[in-house]
Amino acid sequence: MLNLSPDNRVPELERTSLKAFRTIGQARANKLFAKWVMAICAVILIGLFLPWTQNIRARGTVTSLSPDQRPQTIHAIIPGRLEEWFVREGQLVNKGDTILRLSEVKAEYFDPKLLDRTQEQITAKELTAKSYDEKVHSLDAQIDALSGGLIIKLEQARNKIIQARLKLQSDSIRVVASNTEIKVADDQYARGEQQFKEGLISKVELERRQVAQQRANANLIDAQNKLLDARNELLNAQLDLNGIRNDYRDKLSKAESEKFSSMSQMYTTEAEVSKMQVDLANYTVRAGNYYVTAPQQGYITKAVVTGIGETVKEGDDLVSVMPARFDLAVELYVRPMDMPLINKGQKVRFVFDGWPSIVFSGWPNTSYGTFGGQVAAIDNFISPNGKYRILVSPSPDEQPWPDAMRVGGGAIGFALMTDVPIWYELWRQINGFPPDLYADPKGVSTKDQPEK
Repeated sequence: MLNLSPDNRVPELERTSLKAFRTIGQARANKLFAKWVMAICAVILIGLFLPWTQNIRARGTVTSLSPDQRPQTIHAIIPGRLEEWFVREGQLVNKGDTILRLSEVKAEYFDPKLLDRTQEQITAKELTAKSYDEKVHSLDAQIDALSGGLIIKLEQARNKIIQARLKLQSDSIRVVASNTEIKVADDQYARGEQQFKEGLISKVELERRQVAQQRANANLIDAQNKLLDARNELLNAQLDLNGIRNDYRDKLSKAESEKFSSMSQMYTTEAEVSKMQVDLANYTVRAGNYYVTAPQQGYITKAVVTGIGETVKEGDDLVSVMPARFDLAVELYVRPMDMPLINKGQKVRFVFDGWPSIVFSGWPNTSYGTFGGQVAAIDNFISPNGKYRILVSPSPDEQPWPDAMRVGGGAIGFALMTDVPIWYELWRQINGFPPDLYADPKGVSTKDQPEK
């Protein structure tokens, strides 16, 4: 049993006194390894304080900044049968150049003289409407004539009424005079009888007075008859006045009814003319759609419908065209978490498919083969893929983008943010924080930080 008390320590071996230790020697690899570990740790520690540019990485495609400069597909406006091609794929066409020709497939448009016959129908309808218009003018003249005749007839009837009233007054006076004559004749005859009895007058004189009395009675009856005739004439004149009004009212109503009927037929015909003119315009436009033309200068990229004699429906794809002139841009999709940090005009670096590059996303100044851009537009609504779309245009103060680049190519974008130490970036990545959300005022540079 070993004595392990402090007073009885085990003596240390002298390595040099033993031959085995002298043969093996002391290992130097431990010291060298320790030095390398310390050096590497020092380099890593110093590297943690190097500046690092925060960035948001996103993948996108090359597109055009303007919608009218993007690839487009020409559709069939009308259904038809493909008859002839005038271009080839890859050919440059100018605006208005004919691409292909279609023929009609609907039976109602087969007539080769459809436009001429429709125009003839329109001319006939216009002449019909003109004849109705002339009839309306004739009826207006007839109504005016009837109105004038009514005025004249009414004036004549009123004059007859005035004459009848004057005659009635004259006959009334004559009746009064006849009554006076009868009274005088009666008085004379009565006195004559008295005088005849007294022998003052002869019987001849009495008979003469009797005759005068009878003549006065006859005159009274005649005057009364004329008075009745005058009254009847006045009544007839008044009835004639009402009859004239009713007669002319009937004639005017009939003329106006014919006038309104003619106007209705005229308006109906004009409506038919307008409808036929619309049909003629539609036929004319449809005839122009038999030839499909280029909407702008561009290249024929792909013919969707190829066979001669193939029928297409309204809205079917015919051919795709790529505009000859376009302003390049890149369409990127960023996460909603990074969206609040993207601002219009912000700098972006790109790596395009087909252009070799050496990229250090945190050190854009040391990257090789990348191209610069700036944010031109930001969507306010999320895309179906759950990300927000941004458009990035070439930066005017940096190297221009390659001329050989085409729309549809792939691109990887790095939206540059704030410069921070590497240790801060590692801490942010480990915690899953977005760029610029947490920043140390002493250790983080605010240079080139975008405005919030």
